Amino acid sequence: MVRKTGVIWLLMWFFVARQPAFCLLQAGETQGSSGVSARAPSIVLILADDLGYGELGCYGQQLIQTPQLDRMAAEGLRFTRFYSGATVCAPSRSVLMTGQHHGHTRVRGNAGPGNPSAQALQADDLTVARLLQSAGYRTALFGKWGLGDVGPAESGLPRRQGFDQFYGYLNQVHAHNHFPAFLWENEQRVALRNVVTAVGDAGGGYASQAFDFADDLFAERSLQFVRDNRDRPFFLYWSLVTPHANNERTRALKNGAHVPDFGPYAGRDWSEQDRGHAAMITRLDAHVGRLLDELKTLGIAEQTLVLFSSDNGPHNESGHNPDRFQPSGRFSGMKRSLKDGGIRVPCLAWWPGTIAAGTVSDRAAYLGDVMATAAELSACPAPPHTDSLSLVPVLRGQPEHAGRHEFLYWEFHEGGFRSACLYQGRWKALRRLGAAVQLFDTEQDPAESVDVAAKYPEITAIVDHYLNTARSDSVNWPVRGLSRTP
Repeated sequence: MVRKTGVIWLLMWFFVARQPAFCLLQAGETQGSSGVSARAPSIVLILADDLGYGELGCYGQQLIQTPQLDRMAAEGLRFTRFYSGATVCAPSRSVLMTGQHHGHTRVRGNAGPGNPSAQALQADDLTVARLLQSAGYRTALFGKWGLGDVGPAESGLPRRQGFDQFYGYLNQVHAHNHFPAFLWENEQRVALRNVVTAVGDAGGGYASQAFDFADDLFAERSLQFVRDNRDRPFFLYWSLVTPHANNERTRALKNGAHVPDFGPYAGRDWSEQDRGHAAMITRLDAHVGRLLDELKTLGIAEQTLVLFSSDNGPHNESGHNPDRFQPSGRFSGMKRSLKDGGIRVPCLAWWPGTIAAGTVSDRAAYLGDVMATAAELSACPAPPHTDSLSLVPVLRGQPEHAGRHEFLYWEFHEGGFRSACLYQGRWKALRRLGAAVQLFDTEQDPAESVDVAAKYPEITAIVDHYLNTARSDSVNWPVRGLSRTP
């Protein structure tokens, strides 16, 4: 039913989007409170790759330097209870793009090169980029995509999903290598100067001669895109590939934290892997600072909302020592875990003149809320059947006017199906298929170490019922034996 409705909505969208006044006013404008048209705000979404909640100074990090993101937090809004769409990259990015939670969105896991169509958006998937493009926004993606590729997965190619421009990686295996042999410019391969030892046939490998660091290239493209579109609303999805490990390099050389230099950590008495991991994050931080400064220089900072987050929790795949940095903060688990360490992520919002400096929000929110937020800012109707709530009232300092999620939902398919939900922003439920539900009070027990299911049977019954009914069936991501309690 959801897919059929999606097709109908897409046909309506296609017809209306061809008209000159789709979003009620001229493209790119919204109606101001005074009745005078005002330019809709531009939106920049910066997504780090495998960055943990505790890896930024503004979230408690002591060793890794992140002065620009700390400044962003000081000048804007810091969320303390913000979640990714999933605990691994592809489904999390699908949640982000569609505004549908992990049990409803198209892509439910990392399918890999063996089944690329299971990891690709389809023509009837309605993305944030497509929504904003229909409103007259200029749209661009620079960096990692992971939701479509050339060949069987071409329905998910970025320019078929609402992006006017694309430069970066199409699949996540290729994106493991920060010094790749090539990147994609729209649908064309563009050679780089790096000399790469290929591993497999999905573009993965590692550089024996490293010249072009991908995130540096994405930063330059992002800054140029902002300059080129300063006079119109734009949507920039800047999808970094740091601090993700180069898994192939880790297996071959025991060091997956390959960076141009160690920056301020060059003289530290740490392993190369630890210095490289820290340098990735500090380099990422500097690029974000350049963007914020550019928006101010261009005089469009007050017309631009900048969001920064991560696709999932921190990894342990480059050979570095996570114990040194405590990347999950006070939470337990890492990437691939459904405990908060694997899915609670940093999120910062910056919008001078709108967001009050130094604001902190403990509202439970997640990457899927970008859809409703973008819809409200662009004055476009959000697609039906999303699991998305607008954060605009929170950004404007009126959180009492914002909706609240009764539930947030996640699942994981590797090593046996598992599911999780957050109820009322407090109660965390975890369950393996066929096993009893575990319940944790995240306010009293942020590390999720004490199962209180027996102590709170009424709440346990509520979350157990929800986990039985939260997901829709998926041909590519079936779960056999899941109860369907009415």
